[in-house]
Amino acid sequence: MQQTMDWARLFSARRSGDAPDKVVNPDRLRTSFLRDYDRIVFSSAFRRLQNKTQVFPLPGPVFVHNRLTHSLEVASVGRSLGKEVGVRLSDKYKEAGEAFREFYRYELATVISAACLAHDIGNPPFGHSGEDAIRSYFTELESPAARLLEEQLSPNQLRDFHKFEGNSNAFRILTHNFNEPVSGGYNLTHTTLAAIVKYPCSSLEGFNKASGLISRKKSGFFDSERNTYEAIAANLGILKHEGAEQVYARHPYVFLTEAADDICYRVIDLEDAHRLGITSLEKIQDLFLPFFKEETGYNNFETVSAQVQRINDPNQKVQYIRAVWIGLMVQQLAGLFMQHEEQLLSGTLEHSLMDLLPPAYLALLEEVNTYSYRNVYNYKPVVEIEIAGYHIIGALLKEFVGAVLQPGRTKSFKLLQLISQQFPISKDEGALYANLQSVVDYLSGMTDLYAIDLYRKMTGISVTAL
Repeated sequence: MQQTMDWARLFSARRSGDAPDKVVNPDRLRTSFLRDYDRIVFSSAFRRLQNKTQVFPLPGPVFVHNRLTHSLEVASVGRSLGKEVGVRLSDKYKEAGEAFREFYRYELATVISAACLAHDIGNPPFGHSGEDAIRSYFTELESPAARLLEEQLSPNQLRDFHKFEGNSNAFRILTHNFNEPVSGGYNLTHTTLAAIVKYPCSSLEGFNKASGLISRKKSGFFDSERNTYEAIAANLGILKHEGAEQVYARHPYVFLTEAADDICYRVIDLEDAHRLGITSLEKIQDLFLPFFKEETGYNNFETVSAQVQRINDPNQKVQYIRAVWIGLMVQQLAGLFMQHEEQLLSGTLEHSLMDLLPPAYLALLEEVNTYSYRNVYNYKPVVEIEIAGYHIIGALLKEFVGAVLQPGRTKSFKLLQLISQQFPISKDEGALYANLQSVVDYLSGMTDLYAIDLYRKMTGISVTAL
């Protein structure tokens, strides 16, 4: 008999850092899941997203999305998806207990919204090129440094750096205590944390597309947080894939977090491109209005087109198209979630909700993807900031990792003083993995402008008089 997960067990108010025998206090003014949302909003890691690149370099006179505004909008879409699915599950299982119906009708939306807020919180400066820069630095290390890492780190620990992943780093930021005496990081509920981990596997077993498992496409936790995720999986009844040491089925809520991000970046990156004059209103209409034609099953093309024509300002036209398209996608993907309920609970759904759309929609999405790749993501200033990210992150890693590997140098002592006390560097034997993580924690937490400023000062390009 095939194992399945249980909707009633997949949510819990237990928090990271809680002892197994701790009694969870009843909620009063704010529910446990609202507290999760608030803790993320008020965190410094979340605030720093306002100075991290989404796609386009941080703006001059024209405002475009940064990681913070992107995350806020993804959270809004995630709330809608969570509300739609939660109400449907509550209505479907009318005989379930009051706690079940209360959670799905009122709390699932908050969980998905909180998870969406934090989905990019582990991303380093300069967008995805920052991730690539960290990976490239460690994979291209030359001996004797490379040999030292191979000798002192386990294969999984070494892979954490060779395949550094923003998703794993987000889980670390939210659950690791760093230099604080209290464990559990932000002490979020297991429910919200599970909804963030898109690829629930270790670095060593992840990045394996040939496996056919969506959960192994990348990684979801570093070796240092492996036990934390195991505890969450055990509490929520998340299934483990057979024949693997650290590969789990996705928690069903992850599909909603992922769907909200998939919806937003496809249309919002193009909205930014329009504001910057990279693409035209006519192109936006050509790409998104066909989603409302009869062949997609929606048959509202004339109504939407007429409303676009009634709007005067071109930017407002694009905003209207974005709004109605997001509404359409929310309804479609929420329906697909319910249609594939059995696969979600058995851990056998190996596609994102967006990939499950009917062929007519997928053909239109492919046009959006192709156009965005060619004309937005390869736009010259975007490529320039990516190249800058490689140089800046690579240069900073060279200095700080060198200081960790050769702590006896006078310059090393000075360099290590720059690292915040939040990220301790230990002199203990066997601390190499933790020390390298502290360096990466420090760099990945930087904003774009802070990384640029530090790079300029350390290289002597910019020296400020005292």
